Amino acid sequence: MQAETGTQQERVVGRAFTVRLDPYGRLTAGTVRLSCSAAACADQRFPSTAEGRKEAVEHVKLHVARIRTGGAPRAHAYCACLAGHCAWHVTDTDASAGRRGQERPVAGAVRCGGAVVLTVYADRAGRLWRLAETCARCAAATPGSRVLASAVPAARTPPTEAATVSGKPAPAGEHPGGTVERKVVAAFSDRATAPELPSPAAAQNVPDVRAASPAGTSRRSKRWGKIAQRIVPYDLEPEVLRTELIELGGAFRAHQRRTEPDHALLAELQERKARAFDLWADVTGDTNLRQEARRARQAAETSRETHRNRTGHVTDGTSGGHEVVVERLLTRQQAACARTVLDHVTANAPHHDPQVHLTVLMLTLRTARTGTGNVTGQDFTGWIQDDTERVLDQLVAADWLHLPGTVTEALVSRPESPTLVTVPSLLPCDPYPFTFGKSTRPKLSGWAQKAIGDRKLRKKKTDAATRLLALYTAAHTRSDGHLGHAKDDGIPLEAAAAFCAVPVENVTEHADLLVATDWLTEASTTDGLLRGQLAERVWSLGGLL
Repeated sequence: MQAETGTQQERVVGRAFTVRLDPYGRLTAGTVRLSCSAAACADQRFPSTAEGRKEAVEHVKLHVARIRTGGAPRAHAYCACLAGHCAWHVTDTDASAGRRGQERPVAGAVRCGGAVVLTVYADRAGRLWRLAETCARCAAATPGSRVLASAVPAARTPPTEAATVSGKPAPAGEHPGGTVERKVVAAFSDRATAPELPSPAAAQNVPDVRAASPAGTSRRSKRWGKIAQRIVPYDLEPEVLRTELIELGGAFRAHQRRTEPDHALLAELQERKARAFDLWADVTGDTNLRQEARRARQAAETSRETHRNRTGHVTDGTSGGHEVVVERLLTRQQAACARTVLDHVTANAPHHDPQVHLTVLMLTLRTARTGTGNVTGQDFTGWIQDDTERVLDQLVAADWLHLPGTVTEALVSRPESPTLVTVPSLLPCDPYPFTFGKSTRPKLSGWAQKAIGDRKLRKKKTDAATRLLALYTAAHTRSDGHLGHAKDDGIPLEAAAAFCAVPVENVTEHADLLVATDWLTEASTTDGLLRGQLAERVWSLGGLL
């Protein structure tokens, strides 16, 4: 609201400054030009985009400082976004319709309103910055816009002394004595000029001003809130939606201050946000809110998946059957990729030998997706303690592995000059045996390296078959650490024996060694299944089925 004395004043358009970075001269030179829409700002040229972008940010900060020094944003300013037919947050079709004087579709338009705010917008490419005085609704509807400051509303005219004494306010526009002093005119951010004042005759029929709002609370007493870089409008209806959005914004900020994330709580907050933004979109017709709700649902599903990957339920007596948080090395999807690699090794290893299978597994994880990878002599000897040279000779002779030099040279290679090995069957081809991405491959390789290099397994000097069985059991566990799917309650002995390259009857011996090294809490091989449970110390290596 704005009080005017005498004749009505014209409202000024909100200030807007646009800072741009554009190529200058030859494209290969990399020179950029910094320009500002302010008349007093001259163009500048910089030899690189990085220098230009840095100077552009400083230039925007300079304008912000000048505007704040002048007491901005101005409460009586006309929305700068509306002056351009709200083209900053509606589609090109809707904006052109507004310029022709036609009515814009409800789905693409956001009615101006709310307090005048100072906003800054920066595009993702780092080429354009815009500083403007707009209304709160346009600021909330513009993607990527951030509010820097809000205008202080003009003070309302206090009730006269006579109104205070009698308990009834004096008629509008009059002193208690009947003399007209001034007129109070309402000014809204979506109107270029204030509405016409009623005639004096009509003013006599206007009801007295109410002393309080029907709800018993004024607009000033409402809570101010913000969520997802959007200001919650003061006049958003229904009130329960406005309250939910404000509480959600506070809940998200409180979660960000936590030292450790609570993924279960975050999933619940994202679900509430999706429901609230859907209702907000129904009320305002803003399609951007609908997209935000869809992203919130995706984030909720991701948080739930992360929570499932990090938690499990211990059922043994030592842990009391309580839920514990487990920092698993692999997610559920990554564990499925690891099982694909294990099956590939079983089917494609050139020799049925535990040491060959172990070497093929580790080299497959090193060279997956490209067919090449760097390996040092320490890697080879760490995977295979005995007969390392014999195993490599077998792989080279079977044409499964290509080395740039001799096997002896590969075994003495150091980390500063590793050996670039090539696995021809894993070179890019169509179809390719694996579908995981480049970020998953090192995680699978690290997971396998940590499993076969377990401290207690090395201390007992277990052979390659036992370490392969340890890796296979870790890859086939449920969330509670038990082996195999719930319907089977175990791992088929034939599949485990084929991967470990040992006879089926020998699996029991290696399973007992895993119990002795505290890899499994128990193990039994009956009815053609290996049953048991991972020890809690290696739960982080478990791959969820």
